[in-house]
Amino acid sequence: MSKLVKKQVDKQQISVAWRFYVVVGLIVFVYAGLLARSAYIQIIEPDMLKKQGDMRSLRTAAHTVQRGSIVDRNGRELAISVPVETVWADPKIIMDNNALAMKEHWQALADVLGRNVNKLTSRIVKNPTKRFVYVERKVSPAMAKYIKELKIPGIHLRKESKRFYPSGEISAHVVGFTNVDDKGIEGVERVYDQLLTGTDGEKQYRKDAKGRKIEILSEQESTQPKDIVLSIDQRIQAIAYKELKGAVKAFKATSGSVVVTNVHTGEILALVNSPSYNPNNRRNTAIHRFRNRAITDFYEPGSTLKPLTALTALEFGSVKADSIIDTSPGWMRLGGRRVGDPINRGKLSITDILVHSSNMGTTKLALSVPKEFLLNKFFDAGFGEETGVGLVGESSGIMHDRQRWSKFELATLSWGHGVAATPLQLARFYSTLANGGTKKPLTIIKKDTLDTIPLRDVRIFSEQSSEQVVGMLENVVNEHTPNAKVEGYRVGGKTGTAIKAFAGGYGNEYVGLFAGMAPISDPEIVVVVVINEPGGDLYHGGEVAAPVFSRVMKGALRVLNIAPDAKRVADIRPVVIEDKPTMKVKQEHADA
Repeated sequence: MSKLVKKQVDKQQISVAWRFYVVVGLIVFVYAGLLARSAYIQIIEPDMLKKQGDMRSLRTAAHTVQRGSIVDRNGRELAISVPVETVWADPKIIMDNNALAMKEHWQALADVLGRNVNKLTSRIVKNPTKRFVYVERKVSPAMAKYIKELKIPGIHLRKESKRFYPSGEISAHVVGFTNVDDKGIEGVERVYDQLLTGTDGEKQYRKDAKGRKIEILSEQESTQPKDIVLSIDQRIQAIAYKELKGAVKAFKATSGSVVVTNVHTGEILALVNSPSYNPNNRRNTAIHRFRNRAITDFYEPGSTLKPLTALTALEFGSVKADSIIDTSPGWMRLGGRRVGDPINRGKLSITDILVHSSNMGTTKLALSVPKEFLLNKFFDAGFGEETGVGLVGESSGIMHDRQRWSKFELATLSWGHGVAATPLQLARFYSTLANGGTKKPLTIIKKDTLDTIPLRDVRIFSEQSSEQVVGMLENVVNEHTPNAKVEGYRVGGKTGTAIKAFAGGYGNEYVGLFAGMAPISDPEIVVVVVINEPGGDLYHGGEVAAPVFSRVMKGALRVLNIAPDAKRVADIRPVVIEDKPTMKVKQEHADA
């Protein structure tokens, strides 16, 4: 009996011990698990909980700034930002609320956006777990109000800004445009994108369960964008564009450019091209229309460079302003190549050489100075280098820097062949000539409006020689190019007609040019006109470009309130208009 009792007691003790160890083991296991989990969360991977906590309590309030404006020199707006709203969708909210069942509402949304309703809803179904999908960027406030009243769950609006260009196609090539994200793509919008953009500000804070701010964690102030003030005078810009567009259409030309500059400051008062484009609606616009031809396209300037040759000879001292050059018999051979005029003009003064656009006379002036001196003056005048305007895509043209030049090559160079220049480069040379021989970097920004390092002015011609050539150019207009005259003002300038070159030779297309300045008594403005590939019977610079010059110069002088100076002329040579030469020689083409 005692043995049986003893066995039962032993079994009970073993059972109690086993239960005790099991309970203790479970407790230890639970605590070890909790400890391990705590260690894992706090030491190995604490970011997950922090992230979830931040998602519930951390908020960032952005303070966006609108893009700066672009204005002309008188404050007229050329590019502004207008408030718009962007429509976006939260597919998860839409699916959770079965919002796609609101078919009439979705049809109304598609109709106002001009979209297909099936394509619109398919974007939502395709991404059912996403939290953000663009529906339509930058809609008008009226459309945004209508969409808001539809009250479709998961369809939201976000405030943005849209670029608007009040001047449209008139200033498109100068101002440029931005993309849908307000990043500058062309023109001034691209060059000064950083200044125009500024920096958005933001405030980061923590909120409690009731949405109250309990802690401001950080705050970054926004940087306000700058407004860009252009040197462009929109009044002159509009005049130039109107006249150029009309001429390109009238003469059936491929394209054209006009540049107007202030000779004393280097500021560009107008820069237009045709064809242009509407920056507010670029849909289906041909790519070539975006090209700013006044700075990208270069042409042989032809006879418009003959004043540079005359100026070079005067600077060297091989001739004087009253020197007489014998061009008889009207032609010569240089290295087996023929250079000549349409007729034998005999003895000509420097002024007569420019008036009659004599290739023979210009060649003799070029050969009267050392080769290095002639070439250096062409380089000094800015051919073969950029103008300093800073616009994207500017070409430096073509001006060969080689050791060996034949006499024939120097001859053709003297009358504007074998060199290629942009309309802007040509405008800079004539500005240099008009201001007394000082080469000033051209600028599209109004002087003293941006904190930039000013580029240095360089004197490359003497004031006396420059004034003498300017006086000669007045006679060119009075005696040979009546189409360039401006009533009440003394005007000087030079025509140019170049045959367009291509790889291996010259083709059958022409470029008509005219470059000049006014008023001659104290030059203020230079205007350069280029008509590319006129398609009719008229193609000479004096026929297609000079009339545009006259009208643009007339408008610019009046806009700037520059006093007439024609009454101050004491002695003007009589006007003699010659018959246009019918002879056309490709290498030695004489401008009519």
